[in-house]
Amino acid sequence: MQTALEKQLSFLREIDRLKGVVRQSPLLDKSRKENSAEHSWHLALYALILSEYAIGQVDSHRVIRMLLLHDIVEIDVGDFPIHGGSSSEAQAVLETQAAQRLFGQLPAPQGDECLDLWLEFEQAQTDDAKFAKSHRPLPAAAD
Repeated sequence: MQTALEKQLSFLREIDRLKGVVRQSPLLDKSRKENSAEHSWHLALYALILSEYAIGQVDSHRVIRMLLLHDIVEIDVGDFPIHGGSSSEAQAVLETQAAQRLFGQLPAPQGDECLDLWLEFEQAQTDDAKFAKSHRPLPAAAD
């Protein structure tokens, strides 16, 4: 049986794969498309820097955690572009299965907490989740 530390290290090795998931959106300088790990990191920084503009009672630490976790499911299902024409219901099922598999690798209660945060982000009902979902990359600067 794996120890809690072994489970955590295994999870961290698994999520390293997020760096290989190429998204449809380019970097601001348009030199290449970003990967999902870069995307999650960048949005977490948005929350850190822009939290003063949140509406409602927002816990920026929770928002940052959500943003670091929100795209981990892309390891299994890839990036679904907003206008990609895929079924949102089918996508939701695949992403939920991926979240359960990935966060299930962590020891309890840590894995449960991560899954709960991921679900909260997806449902976008709380002030924290609404603020987390409101972040969008900045448009490229005009030349």
